[in-house]
Amino acid sequence: MATFSAANIPDMTGRTVIVTGANSGIGRAAARALAAAGAHVVLAVRDPRKGRTAAGAMPGVTEVRELDLASLDSVRAFASGWQGEISLLINNAGVMVPPLTRTADGFELQFGTNHLGHFALANLLLPLVTGRVVTVSSTGHRAGRIDFSDLNWQRKPYRAWRAYGQSKLANLLFTSELQLRLTAAGSSVLATAAHPGYAATNLQFHSQRRSFDLISQAGNRLFAQDENAGALPTLYAAVADIPGNSFAGPGGFLQQRGAPKLVGRSAAAQDADVARRLWEVSEELTSVRFPLQATTGP
Repeated sequence: MATFSAANIPDMTGRTVIVTGANSGIGRAAARALAAAGAHVVLAVRDPRKGRTAAGAMPGVTEVRELDLASLDSVRAFASGWQGEISLLINNAGVMVPPLTRTADGFELQFGTNHLGHFALANLLLPLVTGRVVTVSSTGHRAGRIDFSDLNWQRKPYRAWRAYGQSKLANLLFTSELQLRLTAAGSSVLATAAHPGYAATNLQFHSQRRSFDLISQAGNRLFAQDENAGALPTLYAAVADIPGNSFAGPGGFLQQRGAPKLVGRSAAAQDADVARRLWEVSEELTSVRFPLQATTGP
């Protein structure tokens, strides 16, 4: 099979795409590539000013809408204000290893933003989605564990990397359970996931720990792919001829660099019982339910 690149994106004229966190990094690169292919791209961002700056440098038709995934009120406002079909919903926005911080709803920031915010957004918009829901995870999911006894780090000592791993594992479990439910509902919509490998973005520079941020800067200069290469797995998961619940990532060195392909995931990310339980807990935490009726048995 030929190596996938942005040139393989089909004509997207007449299709609407939402990309969360599209004002920088791989989200911006994915949005730019899809806009260049003719899509109407909506940059769903926390800071509309930064979103407008990013959109102004993109070709084609773009639009900026405010969305703060760390606030369920903001997620609901975004979804309630939406009209029309959505060809692609790309759950890209995320935070990485900040100090212990709480969302507006009291969730640990990484779990609340990376997983619960996108969980609520996808389910609220799902009746309007016609193509795919793509969720960006990470190889960091391999260090993750879903701790149902303390999902939001209210009792145990906070470990930022473990919290990040939990949130990225949750992204993959969400994708697998979403695909299961879509299939049961007789929907043609696909749920897929991707990870960028080691990409040079600003995601690493919000730890508020100067030593870590300096190491990240040096690593980005020496080893990382640029944001355009980092976005290719997302684009592959969005448009390539692949089945639901696929996971795309770089095919090169340790899945950190190279052209995208389908890649493996940890055993924990394939645990159907944990995926189902996480979905049910996420519904309780967000008060958002899967909106489609099942047409087949479990």
